[in-house]
Amino acid sequence: MQAVKVRNVRQQAWPAPQQRRIITVANQKGGVGKTTSAVNVAMALALHGLRVLLIDLDPQGNASTALGVEHTAGTASVYDVLLGGMSLAEVAVPVEAAPLLRCVPATIDLAGADIELASQVAREHRLRRALAVYDERVDYVIIDCPPALGLLTLNALVAAREILIPIQCEYYALEGLAQLLNTVDLVKSQLNEALEVSTVLLTMYDSRTRLADQVADEVRAHFGDKVIRSVIPRNVRVSEAPGYGQTVITYDPGSRGAVSYVDAARELAERGAVTH
Repeated sequence: MQAVKVRNVRQQAWPAPQQRRIITVANQKGGVGKTTSAVNVAMALALHGLRVLLIDLDPQGNASTALGVEHTAGTASVYDVLLGGMSLAEVAVPVEAAPLLRCVPATIDLAGADIELASQVAREHRLRRALAVYDERVDYVIIDCPPALGLLTLNALVAAREILIPIQCEYYALEGLAQLLNTVDLVKSQLNEALEVSTVLLTMYDSRTRLADQVADEVRAHFGDKVIRSVIPRNVRVSEAPGYGQTVITYDPGSRGAVSYVDAARELAERGAVTH
């Protein structure tokens, strides 16, 4: 029953936002579930009737891997959009598991992009301009960032209107968050007035520990109703799925991880329909 609900066999449609929502998934701390959250939220939205474009901005290309998209060296990728003059429409590829989901892959070429972008004119606005001329109908653009506050992440922050911050329920979770929020404030004041932290997602929640509850309480006290009610548990299926070129939603739709991501994505969609 859970799997039927997660895979949306009954073809339920979630409400669409009134205008395109551009959401950057960012946290400069590594290993907090950024990519996992980006691909699973994108997949959940796409399986429920919403058109989604996922942009992989991480040189490791893990989001491309999880969606089963080709991203070997030489593949047309987001690098060619930022530095090669190609358009997003030319490099976006359909994802086999979800007809409404397209992915802009990242290749290893992106590893040197921070250095190459440094000498370019309007270097922080490259992605924003590419999105401005992307005229395919799309409800959500989800941008997966690398775990660093370099020029790639800056491009993502300038291009987006919203930030989704995944926070793991562990001791060091809130360390480094101040640095990210300072960067957001800086981008907001200098480059992108519309930017806001709209969503916080608690990941890697282990219900057996009191620490997880303490971190969750602290995050909720700080961010209030920006925190999604559904928390993502520590679940081995979530970690296994990318090894099979899948999201957990397609790999094991009956698992706790898949159910939690679908619940989180539904909440994101319902909030968006009200406010956007």
